[in-house]
Amino acid sequence: MIDAKILVIDDNKSVLSALEILLQFEFKTVKTLSNPNQISSFPNLIDYDIVLLDMNFSAGVNTGNEGLFWLREIRKKAPLISVIMMTAYGAVDLAVKALKEGAADFILKPWNNDKLLATVKAAYALRKSKKEVVALKQKETNLKQAFNQSKNTIIGNSKSLTSVLNLVGKVAKTDVNVLVTGENGTGKELIARELHKLSNRNDEIFISVDMGSISESLFESELFGHTKGSFTDAKEDRAGKFEAANKGTLFLDEIGNLSLQTQAKLLSAIQNKVIVRVGSNKPIPVDIRLICATNCNLDQMVTDGLFREDLLYRINTIRVEVPPLRERDEDILILADFYLKKFAHKYGKQGLRINQTAQEKLMNYPWPGNIRELLHTVERAVILSEGNVLKPTDFLLNTTNTTVQHNEPSTLEEMERIMINKALNRNDGNYSAAAEELGISRQTLYNKIKKVGK
Repeated sequence: MIDAKILVIDDNKSVLSALEILLQFEFKTVKTLSNPNQISSFPNLIDYDIVLLDMNFSAGVNTGNEGLFWLREIRKKAPLISVIMMTAYGAVDLAVKALKEGAADFILKPWNNDKLLATVKAAYALRKSKKEVVALKQKETNLKQAFNQSKNTIIGNSKSLTSVLNLVGKVAKTDVNVLVTGENGTGKELIARELHKLSNRNDEIFISVDMGSISESLFESELFGHTKGSFTDAKEDRAGKFEAANKGTLFLDEIGNLSLQTQAKLLSAIQNKVIVRVGSNKPIPVDIRLICATNCNLDQMVTDGLFREDLLYRINTIRVEVPPLRERDEDILILADFYLKKFAHKYGKQGLRINQTAQEKLMNYPWPGNIRELLHTVERAVILSEGNVLKPTDFLLNTTNTTVQHNEPSTLEEMERIMINKALNRNDGNYSAAAEELGISRQTLYNKIKKVGK
């Protein structure tokens, strides 16, 4: 028995009885109405799957206009319901008109029982399909909202940050490609999300891709998708990040980490606005707003032959340089207070405050790790705090590379961080050159930076 609710509306009581007897053996719930005027007060109509509706209710009238009127009324109250029209007067033009008004099908009286049951079952399948489509659309909307909600906020009112946000406001409403540059930990992804939030695509999805974490062998599959069987582990068709971001914003972080070979593939997709899945020859047009970010000096990489000049031109219509925290003195304490409140709430330590001497310590520190380092410093201080007032000793700062102290590194992790920083500084932020100097692959270098922080 099919778990479906069916409502039959006909002024002929013998028709109602015959249909009720026929349908009750196939469907879980069957209700009948002899007067269409009862539709407006019928309870929970929206929960019903199928309505079998007579087209003529007045004696001597066979135009079908009454049925079309009630069809429209039912669809107003329950848009997803499948309505099957019934009439003893068959006419092709009337059937076409009913279908145009949204009817699922048309049955002539007297009917053939098997054909009627087949029609009702087909209408039920249509109803299920409509519900699934609506559920999927709602799920898609919820996913977009979840993806687009940033847990972080751009905090600060310094002159340098205000200048950046003014530029973001001007650029956001356009569809030009934007390159966001700046040191690690400055909040480049937050700027990208702000561009999306202020854009005309803000109702669509924001997809963020960490280019440094994608191996060269999986680059095309991750970005352009693949078809089933295109390689060993391709067990089903899969859309890539470009398709997923269609109509929305695609953010490619750490774009300076791409090899020349993958740069060429990316350039083709950006230039032609078309991608081809791995294992397929079918071109798929994509409509995206592209935002890229890097902490590398791409101009120098172009000079060194490590980054394609034509790709740089494509992604660099507008460049937004995010200032390091040391150039945002006014924002250091604002950010510290913001994170203090956030972590005090998270760890159940309400009422914490930073004393004056500790504030001065935070202000005098150069913050080589920028906002990310400040965040972790405050979180650590909150976790280890023993009173309501945080003192200078509560804030453990990495002074290895500053003029404040010259202590020897105490851990292997600290040593790796120092060596990575020095190698990158000597090579002007060039990951490939720094990795070669350190005797490791660029992917390994990137993974270490992610682990220990730069």
